[in-house]
Amino acid sequence: MSQSTAPAAKTRYRPETRLVHAGTLRSEFGETSEGLFLTQGYVYDSAEQCEARFKGEDPGYIYSRYSNPTIAMFERRMIELEGAEAGRSTATGMAAVTTAVLAPLKAGDHVVASKALFGSCRYVVEDLLPRYGIASTLVDGLDLDQWKRAVRPNTRSFFLESPTNPTLDVLDISAIAEIAHAAGARLIVDNVFATPIWQSPLALGADVVVYSATKHIDGQGRCLGGMILSSEAFIAEHLHNFMRQTGPSLSPFNAWVLLKGLETLAVRVRAQTESAGKIADVLANHPNISRLIYPGRADHPQAALVKKQMRAGSTLVGFEVKGGKPAAFRVLNALKIARISNNLGDAKSLVTHPATTTHQRLSIEARAELGISEGFIRFSTGLEHPDDLIEDLTAALEKA
Repeated sequence: MSQSTAPAAKTRYRPETRLVHAGTLRSEFGETSEGLFLTQGYVYDSAEQCEARFKGEDPGYIYSRYSNPTIAMFERRMIELEGAEAGRSTATGMAAVTTAVLAPLKAGDHVVASKALFGSCRYVVEDLLPRYGIASTLVDGLDLDQWKRAVRPNTRSFFLESPTNPTLDVLDISAIAEIAHAAGARLIVDNVFATPIWQSPLALGADVVVYSATKHIDGQGRCLGGMILSSEAFIAEHLHNFMRQTGPSLSPFNAWVLLKGLETLAVRVRAQTESAGKIADVLANHPNISRLIYPGRADHPQAALVKKQMRAGSTLVGFEVKGGKPAAFRVLNALKIARISNNLGDAKSLVTHPATTTHQRLSIEARAELGISEGFIRFSTGLEHPDDLIEDLTAALEKA
């Protein structure tokens, strides 16, 4: 591989430019599109060079579980987009979450996390960590006093997502970061619902940011992937050897697909957010909806905080259908354009019933505490014309 021909990292280009050019490497063939290096291993000019690679004295590649040119381009582009010092990609979003949370910890440590988490994230905190002697405490993420009261002498990490999945609560990242740092702990933020286009957790005080690249970053329903972004010290001390030895590696092919997705991320997220806002405005007054949640509206419970820490709303809209699960299912089944799926951030509009899918493992009481009622629906806005989506939703709501 030749040296990067992308704009120099020291020049602070705007996000759209970084999404197209950052981290690009070109081979001797001078390809326009990033090269796809589908290789497991690498050969060496000599035994001495091989030894130097394994000692870390030679910067070349060793094995694609460790690093790969295509994966390196994706990681560098995400690093420059997020404004991080370093980052590592993973095979899935949950691999990113599990690695970021688990790798720095040991038996006897303690984690504080918001109760409002994606079902699998909550499993990691609530069920998996305690199996390895790592205690966890779940708090109402909106209540700063609960974060403070949950701190113990052995607290090492805070973990949250904002906006939350699926009820779109917005947590005060800066304030929670201050509490974490005062306790000598790090703050890990899942930024999937906001995307790097609308929110920058590191600039707000977070120490680690994680993404499911499966969502908006790919954005077209093609592949799985994840990303962890943080300081060089965190990556080197906690992630480098952990990932090298345990292998939650992103495939080169998926890295290439995600690179292509990044080129259009800003365009897609802006269009989807604009449509989501229009949908929310129409649904807010629908007689068959008892509650609507959208971070871009003035009636959002944390509207002032949204303006403070986000650059715009979200591509997601949450609403509660009157009549519970039977009514919600009738609405889901009546949709013609939006398709039932547990994914989000896709070019196609997708609709989910969290109580029976992403959060079904939680008890009825736990779901009720989080505001996930039997009638609650999560709508992920795609790239279809907003008027078509509104007509589809309003027609389906008549079936409720």
